Amino acid sequence: MRFVWAVVAFVIAAAMIGAGIAQRTVFQGPSEATESVQTDGSTAYTLIDGAVLGKLPGAQALRVEGDGDVFVSYGRTTDMQAWLADVPYTAVTLGQDDAVQTASVAASTTAPESEATAARTPVGSDLWLDEYQQTGSLSTTLQLPADMSVLVASDGTAPAPSDISVTWPIDNSTPWAGPLIAGGAVALLAGIVLYLLGILHVRRSRRPRRKGLPLPVTEPISIADADAAAADKGVVSTSRRSRGALGPGRRTLIAVPALGVAAALFAGCSADAWPQLAASESPSPTPTVIVPEGQFPPAVTQNQAEKIVSRIATTVGQADAALDAAAAETRLTGPALAERKTNYTLRAALPDRPALPAIPAEPVQIILPQTTGTWPRTVMTVVETADATSPTTSIMMMTQDDPWSEYRVSYIGNLEASTNLPELAAPYVGATQVPPDSSFLVMAPDQVAEAYADLINNGQNSASWAAFDTANDLLLPAIDQNKKNRTDELNQTGKDTAEITFSASAGPAAPIALATLDTGAIVAVNVYESDTAKPTNPDAVIKLDNNPAVKALTGVDQSATGFTTTYTDQIFFYVPSQGSDDKIRLLGYRSSLLEAKVSP
Repeated sequence: MRFVWAVVAFVIAAAMIGAGIAQRTVFQGPSEATESVQTDGSTAYTLIDGAVLGKLPGAQALRVEGDGDVFVSYGRTTDMQAWLADVPYTAVTLGQDDAVQTASVAASTTAPESEATAARTPVGSDLWLDEYQQTGSLSTTLQLPADMSVLVASDGTAPAPSDISVTWPIDNSTPWAGPLIAGGAVALLAGIVLYLLGILHVRRSRRPRRKGLPLPVTEPISIADADAAAADKGVVSTSRRSRGALGPGRRTLIAVPALGVAAALFAGCSADAWPQLAASESPSPTPTVIVPEGQFPPAVTQNQAEKIVSRIATTVGQADAALDAAAAETRLTGPALAERKTNYTLRAALPDRPALPAIPAEPVQIILPQTTGTWPRTVMTVVETADATSPTTSIMMMTQDDPWSEYRVSYIGNLEASTNLPELAAPYVGATQVPPDSSFLVMAPDQVAEAYADLINNGQNSASWAAFDTANDLLLPAIDQNKKNRTDELNQTGKDTAEITFSASAGPAAPIALATLDTGAIVAVNVYESDTAKPTNPDAVIKLDNNPAVKALTGVDQSATGFTTTYTDQIFFYVPSQGSDDKIRLLGYRSSLLEAKVSP
């Protein structure tokens, strides 16, 4: 009966091991799927739609081959289509039955003249979430959602590479192969044990059965002598041979190959040949943020904004070192550019004139992008300087005029350490841009600069005094101190023969306002401060012996009609919502000399 069960065990072992091996060989499917895309190479750009990339689940391994430069970038599909709107390109999309198809798309609009005349290159656009460059071929692994696409190009002029392939991984794991092989090995070992037990039982049953009679006492004899005697009689001794056949050595030799086979089978089983019984770690819960239905996505992602800030800091830093206003203009605009241009002029004439504070590149502490699908676009950032010796925190408003332009800083100011910003939306949610004439705030954004200028001019007599939190305003005392210094300086040189008057007015730059979570807004405005020094005696003149900056800007060292000096203030306010008891609060500012001229 033991032999029957041994045979059954052998059959079960063969079936289980064979099934396990078959799952890992002949029945195992492919580990990946590849979709090839061939274009006719008639356009400089190829746009692969997100639906093509998401045709199969999992990460997308993209490979592009060309004869020269290969450029690949990805971003929001709508942004990329807007960037390609002025040029023909090849669109790769999914057709019926999920078949990949290509089509040529004609230009639908015209880029601004300034952009059209510039060399068109896809490298370094602020619209890309990331980009890659190689020569000859490029391979990268992506995992993009359906609303993002991939742009393939060469240098923006030559035809785009036409050999493109997308590969997805396929789950071809065989979780039951390991258990089947393991179970078969156990059955095989059990069969071997049963077989050996059966043999042992048979041999024991064939031995002669004797009664237990008393035996004579015998003396031990030498085995060698016994064998020699037997040889003399022509008898072959089989006693030692029989003991060897029945001993444990032969059984061990039979079991070793079976165990070796099982070990080899186990060694060939990788982790995907076993069921994954361990519970996967679930992500920790995060606060739920409800995005209003129909709201546009934020203009930039967090990583995208960090890259943009880094690029701005690098470009402006190089422009500061070279006093290159044209280079600065590629990343600055409005009041931020105007103060830089004046500083470059002064530093060129006065070597000891300090540079304006550098724009910090990192770390970016706060990102508040505008939610929009059109242009212009605005992003507010708060960046701390990495210099521990002179730590400063800068607040900036960056704007992008159109899809072909780069983001440029229009407003920049310094935040005090004690400044408390209002509660803001997360970067992946974004904020709406508040219209300049909005009536949902305690004061419309386009009235804030004029109201604050009146506050500077008239102090507590201003009609706007009660609307602002003047107790915690650090700019007003700084302005008063500057007025006092300018008056003392004039009195020292004019000796009561000159007078100085001060006035403030709203600057020409349009305000920028982004909504906060409490329905208020952060508003950036521009205010001009001017002082005019004139002689009171017809025979007197105003000399600039102690004012080299004004002398450098005007090109003269004295005037009988006087001088007018203008400072520009870039100011950031928190403006509460209509009906709130809070006051308009100063968040940060930057004051710089803007211009000086001879009075008429």
